[in-house]
Amino acid sequence: MLSIEHLTKRYGDTEAVKDLTLELSLNEILAIIGPSGCGKTTLLRLTAGFESPDKGWILIDGVEASTPNHLIEPYRRSLSMIFQDLALWPHMTVKEHVEFVLKKNKLSRGDINLKIDRNLEDVNLNGYGNRRPHELSGGERQRLAIARALASEPTYLLMDEPFSNLDSILKDDLQELLLSLKNHHEMSIMYVTHNIEEALALADRIAVINKGRLEQIDTKDNILNNPKNNFVRRLLRIK
Repeated sequence: MLSIEHLTKRYGDTEAVKDLTLELSLNEILAIIGPSGCGKTTLLRLTAGFESPDKGWILIDGVEASTPNHLIEPYRRSLSMIFQDLALWPHMTVKEHVEFVLKKNKLSRGDINLKIDRNLEDVNLNGYGNRRPHELSGGERQRLAIARALASEPTYLLMDEPFSNLDSILKDDLQELLLSLKNHHEMSIMYVTHNIEEALALADRIAVINKGRLEQIDTKDNILNNPKNNFVRRLLRIK
């Protein structure tokens, strides 16, 4: 389990995240939704270990990963992150993206090749190994980002609005793929989005954030049937 307790992050006089507490359970998709600038991406960056909190702490599988005075580096956490812009490497082929992650595990050449093939097959990119990002479609680049993220076999996957620039058909296909991969790899996903339909399609639970504060966290059905306040009702377009 990934536990976030009383987390606060300040930039100057601005509190981007305010006394926020939530948990991500095993094999769960938790959607983090809220308007632009509400602290969603800051929460992901804190969880990944790219930034330190000013108050509070983050526990990953019972291990203290982040406090104001202690920070486990991102690469030592059992998680991967997919950024909104995907952060693919233009000079690397599809195969090299996955290989870069696997080489850190000091595997044999044979094991690396086997894992590359399996990773690319999982995301339907087998046969694309020698292409570079500019030779891929938008959906294929998304799948490459997922393959690279899963190469380290993370327990937790953090996603920052990865499907926001895709058309509805591609988005639906990738949502189905993501659900399949989540079940196959038995991982948990923290999924940031401002798209309500996306959150409802993917998530087991939804966390609503407003101005850095957690307004409500609950299952989809409970949050739709019992919105806590006017902000949640308006954001989810509940009449």
